[in-house]
Amino acid sequence: MLTLTPMTSRPVAVLDSGIGGLPYLSWLQNHLPRERLVYVADTANFPYGEKSPDQVRAAAVSLALALVERYDPKLLLVACNTASVLALDALRAALSIPVVGVVPAVKTGAALGHGTLAVLATPRTVENDYWENLVRAFAPERKVKGYAAPELVTLVEEGAAPGVREALLAGWAKRLAADGVDAVVLGCTHYLHLADELRRHLGPCVALVDSRDGVGRRVAQVLEDKGLLAASRDGADLFHFSVRADWGPDVLAPLEVRYREWSHRFGLELAGAWVVGPPR
Repeated sequence: MLTLTPMTSRPVAVLDSGIGGLPYLSWLQNHLPRERLVYVADTANFPYGEKSPDQVRAAAVSLALALVERYDPKLLLVACNTASVLALDALRAALSIPVVGVVPAVKTGAALGHGTLAVLATPRTVENDYWENLVRAFAPERKVKGYAAPELVTLVEEGAAPGVREALLAGWAKRLAADGVDAVVLGCTHYLHLADELRRHLGPCVALVDSRDGVGRRVAQVLEDKGLLAASRDGADLFHFSVRADWGPDVLAPLEVRYREWSHRFGLELAGAWVVGPPR
């Protein structure tokens, strides 16, 4: 006889192009400790922020379907601003489970300061009118400027020598100060890993905001509304990453070392790589 896993015992899945979504996963760990989590970094298609909208949609949907097939999750959190802007509708159409995306915290940022409000994001997010619609809705009288910073995504994902890292962050702080920025919306989940360093370079008069709390509470609300909250924890939280079939040991070995370190840092079990094809 087939034994079905109770829906409430199924995991919550978290998807990002890399490690950017880990701070969102950490929020879930802290506030929903009974939930089992499965995180997937789409390393094979990193970075989303520099790909075409069609490529992002194809990559996100393909990986989400693989997640559903393997783990049968009860909810998918798309912990990536670019994928949320470009692929959320396609994901909801392809999946039968609730899908929650991340939204730049423009509403929160609009209430902080009186100068320029910066939305720091990837090129695809900055080019999309989604965040500008948020500005019209929540900050119509505020001067708001979008900044594309793909190099910061690469910095987080791949690292850099200390001198290079400091120079890059100092350069961004100088640019934002020159534009009169006194509040920064972190419109890419990767930038959360740089928050402390950015605060140090920007100084105490510049506020940094992100959407972790709002998105996390949204996940909790959806689970509660649908009767999906877990009664108890069942199993470890897992970390997967996607790879290309033609990647050899020279690429895979450093990735495994890097992701093992990130897994340990966030209390995850490194569960291996998934081979994926190119986005259509």
